[in-house]
Amino acid sequence: FLKRPHIHLALDPEFSMPRGQKPGERIGTMDAKAINSAMRTLSRLVESENLPPKLLLVHRFTEDMVTNYRQIQTDPRVQVVMVMDGFGGPAIKSRQYDELIVQPGAHYTGFKLFYRHDEPLMTPEQVILLDPAPDLVIYQ
Repeated sequence: FLKRPHIHLALDPEFSMPRGQKPGERIGTMDAKAINSAMRTLSRLVESENLPPKLLLVHRFTEDMVTNYRQIQTDPRVQVVMVMDGFGGPAIKSRQYDELIVQPGAHYTGFKLFYRHDEPLMTPEQVILLDPAPDLVIYQ
């Protein structure tokens, strides 16, 4: 599927668990090394298949979900989007976006909204007013 030009890849560190542990019992974590490895795989695919740049989405809602964050590399063939994930109202989600996505210096920013779990659900206008406005907005 990744050979298709409009298919991208998302990583969800929440479910990345050490051997022997089950997802859902605690929040998982992913190191920059694993993210860079996925980026290299996508880069090679973009090159070999003559594809447009791929998106690599990395979901995050706690600081510990992504370790060694500043070591995430850049590559013009893959646009790494750090996505503010997690449930909550506008105040907590805005604060987490700033602390976990913007302040660490994400190359591209994303913001995820949950129709059934965000109380109240942020309006499109509220999302666009975030500073900076997210490069990608996901509704689930």
